[in-house]
Formats: sequence, structure tokens, C-alpha cells
Amino acid sequence: MTGRGTLGTRAPLIGIIGPIGSGKSTVAARLAARGAVVVDADLLTRELMAPGTPITAAIIGRFGEEFRGRDGALDRAALGRLVFSDPARLEELEAIVHPAVGELGRRTILAADATDPVAIVIEAVKLVEAGQAVWCDEVWLVICDPSAQLERLRGRGMSERDARQRIAAQAASLPIWRKAATRTLSTDGSLDDVYDAVDALLKEVRSGHLS
Repeated sequence: MTGRGTLGTRAPLIGIIGPIGSGKSTVAARLAARGAVVVDADLLTRELMAPGTPITAAIIGRFGEEFRGRDGALDRAALGRLVFSDPARLEELEAIVHPAVGELGRRTILAADATDPVAIVIEAVKLVEAGQAVWCDEVWLVICDPSAQLERLRGRGMSERDARQRIAAQAASLPIWRKAATRTLSTDGSLDDVYDAVDALLKEVRSGHLS
């Protein structure tokens, strides 16, 4: 039986959390293929960090003009290197970004619910820390072997140094995520195995939500 999230959506609302490179997007994409609407917090963040937005101005004001690119957009790579090497600076950035992303995410979720989807998925690495896990009927923690995680990040073009830095920066969050998760899903198997597991979980979640 699933719980009931505080947003009270008619469709089951599933939060997807997990370390970078763990396979969250693969799980979300499979849910989308099965009729779910996916709300990607990273895409919402990019929207809010577009050139000329209040969030971009606030970040530049806090961190300095050296993080403004030639086109006026944030230099996300440089900013990432700074904050993932300094937990205090990461907290400063999250204090600016999380409230705005949360409000945009809430509105996007409620708009999606009006379309009567199979499910709504919010993919957000900091869902728990931002206080948004309570919105969800379920929270799925996606994990994989650390060696696979590193290989996936390097496959995205990230240097090994940056990849290891980001993995290390999230290590302290894993116990928090495990405590918040209602289910844990490993992506260490084949893609077909992952898809089968996602399909089975979605069927179970829908059955519980509707009962």
C-alpha cells in the first residue's frame, strides 16, 4: 500500500532520488514510456538559471562575476567545481536555488496531475534535503555499484577528478536517502532487468494508490 503525499495528487506521485550517475534518468525514462509525466528538477533548475533571471542574478551576486559566461548564462561547470569542493558554498547555492525550484516543481506537478497521467515522477537528487519528499506517495532510491557510477560519469565527458569529487560530495547523503526511501532499485543489472523491475514496481504502486 502506498502512502499519500501532501500534494494529494490523483495520480501516484513518485520521487526519484539517488547519487549522480546511479541511473535515475533511466528509471524516469522507463516510467515515462509507461505513461508517467516526468518532472526533472535539473531541467527546472536550468530554466531558473537562464540568462537574465532573478535566480541567476542572485547567484552572480553571491558568488561573483567570474561565474557569468560570455552569453550571460551561469558557468555551471565552474560553479559546480567550487560548490562540490566546499560544503559551505554548496549550502549557500542551495539556499538560493531550492525554494524557487520547489515552487516551480509544485506548480508543474499540479498541472501534470490535471492531465490524468498513469503517474507523476519528480526526479530530484535533493528531494529529501529540500523538504519535498513529503509531497510524494513513494520515494524510490536508485543505486548502482560505485565503479559503474564512475564509468557512467566519465562516459558523459566528466573528468575522473570531477566525477570522484561529485561522488564524494554526495556520500554523506546516502544514509539520509535510505531512511527516506520507500523502495530501493538497483540499476546494476541489464537494461531489460531494470525495465522489468520498474514495470513491476509501477504496477504495484498504481494498485496500492487506487485501492
